[in-house]
Amino acid sequence: MEKTWRWFGKKDPISLEMLRQIGVEGIVTALHEIPNGEIWPLDAILDLKNHIETAGLHWSVVESLPVSESIKYGGTDRKQLIENYKISLANLGKAGITTVCYNFMPVIDWVRTDLAKKNKDGTYSLHFDKIRFACFDCCILQRENAEKDYSPEEIRQVRELEKTITPAEKEDLIHTIIVKTQGFVNGNIKDDDQHPVAIFKRLLALYQGIDKNKLRENLQYFLEQIIPTAEQYGVKLCIHPDDPPFPIFGLPRIVSSGDDIEWLLNAVPSKNNGLTFCAGSLSAGLHNNLPELAHRFAARTHFVHLRSTEVHANGDFTEASHLAGRGHLVELVRIFEDENPDLPMRVDHGKLMLGDIDNNIYNPGYSFLGRMFALAQVDGILATNGSASCRAERSRDI
Repeated sequence: MEKTWRWFGKKDPISLEMLRQIGVEGIVTALHEIPNGEIWPLDAILDLKNHIETAGLHWSVVESLPVSESIKYGGTDRKQLIENYKISLANLGKAGITTVCYNFMPVIDWVRTDLAKKNKDGTYSLHFDKIRFACFDCCILQRENAEKDYSPEEIRQVRELEKTITPAEKEDLIHTIIVKTQGFVNGNIKDDDQHPVAIFKRLLALYQGIDKNKLRENLQYFLEQIIPTAEQYGVKLCIHPDDPPFPIFGLPRIVSSGDDIEWLLNAVPSKNNGLTFCAGSLSAGLHNNLPELAHRFAARTHFVHLRSTEVHANGDFTEASHLAGRGHLVELVRIFEDENPDLPMRVDHGKLMLGDIDNNIYNPGYSFLGRMFALAQVDGILATNGSASCRAERSRDI
């Protein structure tokens, strides 16, 4: 598998030269400065590609070419937005960049309630606390009928938390859930927006009446329109699973399970319609068996995210070591190395550790030292898997 790294462009405090030194082979990036829905010009793509290649690396994967909200909910301008998307895909193909990760999550990408939960060893991890999330949903956002999405016991705990939560803690939840983790990903809400909760409510309102079947219908329509362009220019599209893999804020989720993935791949049965296998996202759902899913979908997987989670009985989850948790990364690497060995993979998210803690200038989940440590762990898994394969080959020869 090719060792890649998510890099946020020329303004990223982590330089390409640093990445070469730690064994990175390919770069995962995007034209982050271009607003969602606008065309990625060929000259801008080539400029960034040349910048990466000058540093001795190559642009392996686009993550991501964002899908505009109007495409997801079926707005009146979706045809024009899809045409723009097709032109961007064609330009990427012309530039020789042929793996594109995207997602179809409504309004909000990945969700956490704590960006730095302290671990026993002194490092910090991303964390999801279901009761604090429900408190945000019911008491801060005050979404209509939100309480119906939680059990009576969970609502009781929310009401207890509501009595003690401070204004500063409320502001931190707002910033964590709908600002800090979103601004650098999809741009729906940015750091300098004055009324993020009001903006978020307006975005949610766009999905009134959109259930799982309708969102599936809109995804299938989108793929039917863009896959011919992807086939023409040799571009492999790979959808990212929902994070977390269950409904939130009353929004449907359609890439959360094996059945969801099966539907997606069958809806448009082209080899250019594939999957980003995100072990972290999928492992946050107790309904998902990661090794089984890897075997099942290895042939249609075009990109792999390696991270893991520990899921607790009350629904909370914490991002785990890359050698622990429900992700079973050792087993996943063996499966993908055996069944689809040329895949690009990247270590996804990393703990805050050592200098990351005191000098946290990185996007949430994308620390330098934490990811470097994770890359070393995965590098060891890859080397061990290779050694095992070599031993098996020699045994057959004997």
